Amino acid sequence: METTRRGTMGLLGGAAAAAMLARSTSAMAQARRLGSPSKTMYWVATVTPCDKSGKFDPGAMRAITQWHKSQGADGMVVLGTSGEFPSFSVAERRQVAETVLKDKQGLNIIIGPGTPNIAETIDLAKHAEANGADGLLVIPPFYFNQPPVEGLTAYYSMLFDAVRLPINLYHIPGTSEVAITADLLKSLMHYPHLAGIKDSSGNAQGFTAFVEGFPDLNMRCGTSNNLEVALDHGMGTILADGNNFSKECANIFKAYRAKGDWKAELAKLRAKQQVLRGANGGANTYATMKYVLSLEMGGPEMYARAPYVQLTDAQRASLKAAYERVKAMG
Repeated sequence: METTRRGTMGLLGGAAAAAMLARSTSAMAQARRLGSPSKTMYWVATVTPCDKSGKFDPGAMRAITQWHKSQGADGMVVLGTSGEFPSFSVAERRQVAETVLKDKQGLNIIIGPGTPNIAETIDLAKHAEANGADGLLVIPPFYFNQPPVEGLTAYYSMLFDAVRLPINLYHIPGTSEVAITADLLKSLMHYPHLAGIKDSSGNAQGFTAFVEGFPDLNMRCGTSNNLEVALDHGMGTILADGNNFSKECANIFKAYRAKGDWKAELAKLRAKQQVLRGANGGANTYATMKYVLSLEMGGPEMYARAPYVQLTDAQRASLKAAYERVKAMG
């Protein structure tokens, strides 16, 4: 595309070439707007419920989708980090995606199809597209220690050429060991279904550079510490915090869209987070999120997937006491 554009522009005068480039850029930006929902939306990065033996629980997954809809969420990201996606086989990931996509409850559903190899990533992405997903969140090929931009561009280009769903790149370098960079995004901007990113680095300076550098994309924050930056720039969020504080997260965005005091709602979220923080007695994040969510929903306990371990009775007691303090805050 770039070679053709440059060749054509070489035959045109400067003003005509500039006008052509402006129209092309505007058309791509418009395509992104038409192909994506409103930027300022809240997606919960949902857990994937399992029974005590570690088997995926479809009934609990459907209940979770209904729960987040009832709490005011705009959408869910399924099989992201909070969904423990590397712990599930390709066949299991298909089952999880199908369970949610068969009854989306009116939510915008983004599926995570990422693997370290492009063949399975494309396979899972096509499956999500065929089953009615609204978008994709795609981690770079993890394990590899920061491949060159050219290699990552080739990897993602194969995916962009294979599906037409809006695609978000997943920036979580502390886990993936592979950063999403401005140069990588620029190399993929010619794809109109490049929707944006999820930035779970927690780095405020880096996230600010993303949102200011790519205003046509939805540069969603993946950590609540960057919510002010996201909303100040009209961007959305994908939050694991939504597993335990879905209504509080939704209220922030409702207030923002209504031009209300969304910062007051954010302060309420942070106050409740502080009560729950540290109450798990050193337990892993996945078991903690699932246990507190089961308390919220009033259903049976959901369990973490191996290699993580389950809560002890003492950890459950501490979390339940903290949860009750949170509920007393209103």
